[in-house]
Amino acid sequence: MARIRYLAINAENPEMLAAFYKAHLNMEELGRSPEGDVSLTDGFFNLTLFKQRLELGALRQEMGAHHIGLEVDNVADTLARYRQMVPGGVSVQEPGGVHCGEVRIFDPECNPVSLSERGFGMKSEERKLPRIIHIAFHLLQPQRAANFYMDLLGLRELPTTELRRKAGRFNCFLGDGYTNLALHPYYRSRGADGHATYDRVGHDGQEETLSERRFGIHHFGFLVRDARQKVAELSDGTVPVADRPAVRPYAEHRAVDPEGNAFDLSQNKGWEVDIDKWDKVA
Repeated sequence: MARIRYLAINAENPEMLAAFYKAHLNMEELGRSPEGDVSLTDGFFNLTLFKQRLELGALRQEMGAHHIGLEVDNVADTLARYRQMVPGGVSVQEPGGVHCGEVRIFDPECNPVSLSERGFGMKSEERKLPRIIHIAFHLLQPQRAANFYMDLLGLRELPTTELRRKAGRFNCFLGDGYTNLALHPYYRSRGADGHATYDRVGHDGQEETLSERRFGIHHFGFLVRDARQKVAELSDGTVPVADRPAVRPYAEHRAVDPEGNAFDLSQNKGWEVDIDKWDKVA
């Protein structure tokens, strides 16, 4: 089964953002490019901060969290299955190394997905703390995207999905044994006529105030050893931090980095990363 091991962010100032994640989340530097890109790691996950520029050739040019990457056993085999599943599906060659995968494909909502046989330049699989174990998307059709990640890449749908269905919600939650992938509907309210509407009210009726609503990758999450201490540390500076609603299944806190990227912090709740398997700190 494929494993999510990479997240790319388009940044205005990668060096400044890298300094933030190194100082506050203990991430270590993997490498830099002449163009100003910086790749970081928590030991297992590659977080690459791209200097935003047209030369990247990205389909979508917005700033912030941009695409994920999965390590697969064989890129050629995965690409062949992708072309069977998606006739005419587009693939783009990537240069590999610590900043990129080897091939980029696209999910049903045109979100880029990088593939790598080489673990995105990672030399170890150390599972230390803090660590990235959660990525959340806002999508038009979460179940359609979930089927793509399950059928092509072997991710598994988690029991939390069924709990949300019973509550009348359309979220999907997937796991690869290490990372929780949440797929949330962008349009969330449905009236008696069945039409979806846009609003700024969260899934559980609370106003979203910490991060701008965005399509595609909305936020990611870190498991930390002491969430209260981390919140106190971040709150002493200019980083906004807020508690997450208690009724949410994952994470206790939400923060925003200096360029507006939202990330969750969790200790006790943690995240479900596989069927009936949760990653949390007792």
